[in-house]
Amino acid sequence: MAQKILVIGAVALGPKAACRAKRLSPDSQITLIDEGEFISYGGCGIPYYVSGDVSESSELRSTSFHMVRDVDFFKNDKGIDVLTRTKAVNINRDTKTVDVRKPDGMTDTLAYDQLILATGAAPRKLNIKGCDLDNVFTVANIEDAEGIKAKVAAQEIEKAVIVGAGFIGLEMAEALADMWDIDTTVIEFFDQIMPRFVSANLAQMAMRHMEEKGVTFCLSEKVQEIKGGAKAEKVITDKREIDADLVILATGVSPRSELAKNAGLEVSPMGGIRVNLRMQTSDPDIYAGGDCVCVQNLITEKEAYFPLGSMANRQGRVIGTNITGGDAEFQGAVGSFVVKTFENSLSGAGLTIEEAIREGFDAVSVQAAQFDRSHFYPDKDIINLELVVEKKTKRVLGIQGYGPATDSTVSRVNAVAAILDQKPAVDRISNLELAYSPPFSSAMDIINALGNVAENILEDRCVPVDQEGFAEIWVARGESDDYCVLDCRAEADGKPFEEKYAPTWKSIPHDQLRARMQEVPKDKKIILVCNTGVRSYEAQLDLRHRGIGSTFNLSGGMSSLKKWGIRFD
Repeated sequence: MAQKILVIGAVALGPKAACRAKRLSPDSQITLIDEGEFISYGGCGIPYYVSGDVSESSELRSTSFHMVRDVDFFKNDKGIDVLTRTKAVNINRDTKTVDVRKPDGMTDTLAYDQLILATGAAPRKLNIKGCDLDNVFTVANIEDAEGIKAKVAAQEIEKAVIVGAGFIGLEMAEALADMWDIDTTVIEFFDQIMPRFVSANLAQMAMRHMEEKGVTFCLSEKVQEIKGGAKAEKVITDKREIDADLVILATGVSPRSELAKNAGLEVSPMGGIRVNLRMQTSDPDIYAGGDCVCVQNLITEKEAYFPLGSMANRQGRVIGTNITGGDAEFQGAVGSFVVKTFENSLSGAGLTIEEAIREGFDAVSVQAAQFDRSHFYPDKDIINLELVVEKKTKRVLGIQGYGPATDSTVSRVNAVAAILDQKPAVDRISNLELAYSPPFSSAMDIINALGNVAENILEDRCVPVDQEGFAEIWVARGESDDYCVLDCRAEADGKPFEEKYAPTWKSIPHDQLRARMQEVPKDKKIILVCNTGVRSYEAQLDLRHRGIGSTFNLSGGMSSLKKWGIRFD
């Protein structure tokens, strides 16, 4: 049935919904309006344009066959009208019209049969002095990206400060420090990078790697002011002053729902437009999706906000289907993500241990470290995974990973993310079927090993200590004689530590442990270590069988400690 479909917002969800609707209903008259000049671009690619990995900003707006998605493209190739630099100022639900302000400042009124809100999100503002100085940017659109790129390409920038250590903050830090060799400092209000997305241990691993690449981090600090004359010169926190001739504010985003709220549509307390499974708002003739809406968190079954580009595209297809008479649903999300940190990446889905506890779950987190390919394959890397599990039910609540910036880590996270909505127990993870070949994985994949570790911990066969716990004990070893580290690695690996740190450190390779059981201290708590935590777990079982029960297995082993950043000196 031919109808007038008006779409407010033309970056991600809007074009996707419009194109889907046009394919299903070719006679429909579809108009996209957007207050920006550039439309239908990959906003998540902005840091890679700034870095130079993407050479031209037009590539962010291009199709896979190199056509730029501009007004003419949508008109000629898709049969969709586009009005750029046109701002929607009011929705009149009674008359089914939208008031707009055109580029020349004049107003107009556009009629609709069905309306789609794809208004996206706006950068969260800091209520501090100096945000309006020159050389202070957000990373909200292509115009921002081109402004930043022009500054760094002209070699005007020597010191940059990024406020916020989330997705955009970390990606921009890499872009500036790596490709442009700019002295880059990241300030984060919380006590870790990627707060609420990954555990403190995985965050520490990623941060240490970025520090090795030249990025400085200031955690648990609050920005109070940006100082300067005509342009930014210093960032003032509650702990220090930092020189800066470029400041990037990356403190998150908030849903742009004012238009919907003023029209009387339901909006959640967190600011997102409320929609049903069909992506309809409280007005059935108005749909909404992308960064301006709230959807169900499939883990907590509560309302949640997920400003993720991939989700916007999937929701756009659902809207395009339904607005033309179809019957599609978007059930919700588990919040899958991945962020590149130089040669490595952080990824995850579902709840972290901190979020799980905050949501009222009696949960535990477990770690595994293992090669991403068969141990005998020459090209391999160790990846770290962490699983969050509800203790009583053994239900998996979330997974996070840290490893190479290839698909080796994120593919494992994706495998679990795909089944989280089914409330899997740990035995499902232990037996998850994954494709195997030595160049790609191990016969017992790290995902399966992770499920096994979780089961062992939940059934009290394995008593772990994480990297932070080990670090606290190690730092305090001079003040306490309660602990002994028992190194189960090969003698060549463990003996140098024993020679340097005796009597705190003792080397007994696992294959010698049964014969040398009399050497194990009986009056101390024992931390068992190996390279990844497997041999030390077996040692824990051997010791327990012989009545030595006060033992703790280092999660992820020495390989994880090295990534975490503990220094043995």
